[in-house]
Amino acid sequence: MPRRTDLRFRATTAFQRRVNPLLRRLPFQTVLETRGRVSGLPRRTPVGGRRVGDSFWLVSEFGERSQYVRNIKADPRVRVRIRGRWHEGTARLMPDDDPVARLRRLPRVNSLGVRALGTDLLTVRVDLRPGNGS
Repeated sequence: MPRRTDLRFRATTAFQRRVNPLLRRLPFQTVLETRGRVSGLPRRTPVGGRRVGDSFWLVSEFGERSQYVRNIKADPRVRVRIRGRWHEGTARLMPDDDPVARLRRLPRVNSLGVRALGTDLLTVRVDLRPGNGS
C-alpha cells in the first residue's frame, strides 16, 4: 500500500475513533450495528447512506480494511438505525457496483467526506427484513 494511502487511512481512523462515540449517541444519526468477528459483541458505527425500498445503501471509504466490513464478512446479519428506529437485515458487499456513482445518490455531506478521504471505496447493501423496525 502506498505510504500516502496508509497515512490517510491511519489519520482518518484515529479521528473517527474520537468522533464516532459521540455521533452514535445522537438519536437520529444513522448507525450500522455488526457483531465483532472475534468478541461477538455488538459494534456500532455511524454511517451515511440511504434507504431505498427494503434496502439500505452505503459506501465504505476504506473497503475491506474497514472494521465493519470485516465484521460483515464474518457475519452478514446486521441492524441499521434509521431515523431513530432499528431495522434488522443482511449486509452484502457489492464489489461490482460503481461506488462513485452510488455516492451521487446518497446524502451529499457524507458522500463528500467518503470521496475526499476514501482510498478504496466499496458499496454495501443491507437487505432489510420487512416489517421490522422498533
